[in-house]
Amino acid sequence: MIAYIKGILTYIQDDSVIVDVQGIGYEIICANPFVFQTSLNEEVTIHTYHHVREDMQVLYGFKNNDEKALFMKLISVSGIGPKGALAILGSINIPDFVAAIEREDDKYLTNFPGVGKKTSRQIILDLKGKLTTLFSISKPEETVAAELEVRNEIKEAQEALKALGYTEREIRTITPELQKEDVTNTDEMIRKALALLMKN
Repeated sequence: MIAYIKGILTYIQDDSVIVDVQGIGYEIICANPFVFQTSLNEEVTIHTYHHVREDMQVLYGFKNNDEKALFMKLISVSGIGPKGALAILGSINIPDFVAAIEREDDKYLTNFPGVGKKTSRQIILDLKGKLTTLFSISKPEETVAAELEVRNEIKEAQEALKALGYTEREIRTITPELQKEDVTNTDEMIRKALALLMKN
């Protein structure tokens, strides 16, 4: 199995990155390739999961081992394939996700793409009690609440940008930067987003 790829990040696409390793370009599918944007044309190490089927081989990539470990747990759940696991990983905070499974929070889990009531119950059934040894969920409630609020503001800002005519790719390009902003309301988040889009 290929545990990681280390090389020059040469290209970022909508759902993947290309990493050049001594003249060979590896295409790596990622939840949000644009998190690697600041490393374009620089050396990167991307943790990978080598998915092998009879008809294809795919490399899935992650920023760290925690993301990779959760991905591997998610694809072990009946009804969740690699694409579904990536869709979940692209929009979660890992401690919040683990905490939701532990408290059997169906409402939280069904917010993710492709996760309905049946799949959320399967996630809880298969993963409850199995993630707390891998990931810490000991966050103060006020911290979790603040993070949830920021994510809601980002989501609302993204919808506003779509209404203004910006493409999904343009919005995804600036999302990692938005997540770093210390912003307390949606209007300010939209202003920050527009400023970032103008720079690009």
